[in-house]
Amino acid sequence: MSQAETAVDVYPSRDSSQPRMSPRLDPVVWASDRSRAPISEAEVAHYEENGYLILQDVFDAAELGRLMAAADSAMARENIAPETIIEEPESKAVRSVFEIHRQHDTFAALMKDTRPADVARFLLDDEVYIHQSRLNYKPGFEGKDFWWHSDFETWHIEDGMPRMRALSMSLMLTDNLVSNGPLMLINGSHKHYVACVGETPAEHYKASLRKQEYGVPDHESIRKLSEERGIRAALARAGSVVVFDCNILHGSASNISPYPRSNVFFVYNSMHNQCVEPFSGQPPRPQHIANRAFVEPV
Repeated sequence: MSQAETAVDVYPSRDSSQPRMSPRLDPVVWASDRSRAPISEAEVAHYEENGYLILQDVFDAAELGRLMAAADSAMARENIAPETIIEEPESKAVRSVFEIHRQHDTFAALMKDTRPADVARFLLDDEVYIHQSRLNYKPGFEGKDFWWHSDFETWHIEDGMPRMRALSMSLMLTDNLVSNGPLMLINGSHKHYVACVGETPAEHYKASLRKQEYGVPDHESIRKLSEERGIRAALARAGSVVVFDCNILHGSASNISPYPRSNVFFVYNSMHNQCVEPFSGQPPRPQHIANRAFVEPV
């Protein structure tokens, strides 16, 4: 994809007072040779059709122990840059730690692990780099919700990601239960692009990472897409990995259970899909939220 092609806004949003829904213009599975897939044909088909895939028990108990110890250290703000910490809007408890792979060797190694990275390289049919990483924590009793959204809509408008050639992976550090505010996905919604209303405010990220108000789909679009294919909760044991397309609508409810939920979230982007100037006309979001300075294959 040429520089001229990536600079064209084929997915406009936040430019009208009326929401719009349009068909996706990009492949879901970019690979043409599926014989080299690191996952089964059924798993590839499930991801392509539904927009997500749950890989059960990818990491074993010993690996999880090391990751949990590293997560506890980060959540205690040990050797963590203050600007990368997102707090809950009311309790001020740590909600997320961004750019975690550049602040802790354990998570740096995780991003390069061939088990997730090979899946990303296959699905995107390219070498990949980390666009964003973060450690998420939703404590028992007080973990707040996160409203429905497409990550790509934000990455496109606020970061300048040109096309839908990226995916997210969420490594579950704790069991994700129906009761503790798990990730929810609108099945098949990745095949549609929902343009949102409202002009992006300056430095929107300062508020949106706590509570998103712009770049969220309208209720009617959410209702329509949910009625077509339903909503799925990503339920799995600790050590499992949820792979989901950059454009699938997802969110999570508050955690009023006593069981905490935590995960490591990392975004693989194609090396041929590097960010250009944000399509909002605003300056790019900070480096710790949208990587521009360290674009190198994992």
